[in-house]
Amino acid sequence: MNSRDSGFGIRDSEEQGGFSESRIPNPESRRSIGPHRIVCLTEEPTEVLYALGAQDRIVGISGFTVRPLRARKEKPKVSAFTSAKIDEILKLEPDFVVGFSDIQADIAAELVRRGVEVWISNHRSVEGIVDYVRRLGALVGVAEAANAYADELQRGLDAIAAEAARLPRRPRVYFEEWDEPLITGIRWVGELIRIAGGDDVFPELAAESLAKQRILADAGEVVRRAPDIILGSWCGKKFRPERVVARPGWDAIPAVRDGELHEIKSPIILQPGPAALTDGVREIARIVREWAARHG
Repeated sequence: MNSRDSGFGIRDSEEQGGFSESRIPNPESRRSIGPHRIVCLTEEPTEVLYALGAQDRIVGISGFTVRPLRARKEKPKVSAFTSAKIDEILKLEPDFVVGFSDIQADIAAELVRRGVEVWISNHRSVEGIVDYVRRLGALVGVAEAANAYADELQRGLDAIAAEAARLPRRPRVYFEEWDEPLITGIRWVGELIRIAGGDDVFPELAAESLAKQRILADAGEVVRRAPDIILGSWCGKKFRPERVVARPGWDAIPAVRDGELHEIKSPIILQPGPAALTDGVREIARIVREWAARHG
């Protein structure tokens, strides 16, 4: 389950962390290069374009956008994830629309039929997110700034990985994207867990892009894989550790026994954009470091 699946807002937006725009110099933003009326159907392009100093080109955003918070005040909301206000988008006279994944294929097709240029990305890995920043910047005409920002993101990841390599032990980590049914195995999340010093207990599910293909038919399999840490991010609703520990047989899991259940806020981990590569991975790394200090 993904927080983008329905509606035009997000339940816990007031709980989300802040956002700092990039200080990377962007002389290209002063030139008349690339599209100048951009609609972002998901949060990632909005966050990237603000970081690149190209926010003035955005004329419409997703209703799920919480990063940066100022975007919610400055830009009209014209889409959810599986639906969009096509007529409202057309009124904005966009010269470029950016979306994500096959789930937005129908929205993209309708806009293309109405004469709008659309780019749908489908990246699912950490490497893909970094490359997404470069590609979006090139398409918009701010390639130099985008490359610099992507390099900055990669350096941050490398620094976290170097610190994690010094940990005395690597915990086994179970990441839960949804609770009813149990869904896990997002590729970029599993990769970030490894970068932060842990090991995803369901690495084989990373190859599955759709949430329905990552449903755990048997909750007992989590028990058998015995994670040391449980991370929950329930798509915009609050993670409830007490519900997790009450599941039959889960009291045998080391993470439950030791009280190692932690929430990762959805906007900093469930979107394949800069948030996951910054605040998201840093939060995972903090949890892993503290676990290693207690159990190393």
